[in-house]
Amino acid sequence: MNKRIISSPAAPKAVGPYNQAIEINGFLYVSGQLPIDVATGEFVPGGVKEQCVKVFENIGHILNEAGYGFENVVKTTVYLTDMADFATMNEIYSNFFKEPYPARVAFAVKGLPKGSLIEADVVAAK
Repeated sequence: MNKRIISSPAAPKAVGPYNQAIEINGFLYVSGQLPIDVATGEFVPGGVKEQCVKVFENIGHILNEAGYGFENVVKTTVYLTDMADFATMNEIYSNFFKEPYPARVAFAVKGLPKGSLIEADVVAAK
């Protein structure tokens, strides 16, 4: 197995026993991203809209580091702490993803690390 570890300095460092992303056999698996601003190490100020933008910006940095883009994403998983934020997430999501859209699942969870309102991960392919 020939795994390539991906780590972008523009995205938050992994804070546990995982990597930002792993590339293997033409697929890139990006770990769940939180709305952390690398400059401060804290969540971006604001609500779910601002957090959503930062989550997908962080994913974009990792994709770019690996030589991928949002157009290469084939699967997205979005975790929300409140399904009332689904429409806002969809609005922001559509600024990052264009047709043909990737497959996606979005669902509510009881809680996310550090009290985040959103987390997302993606799988991309070349």
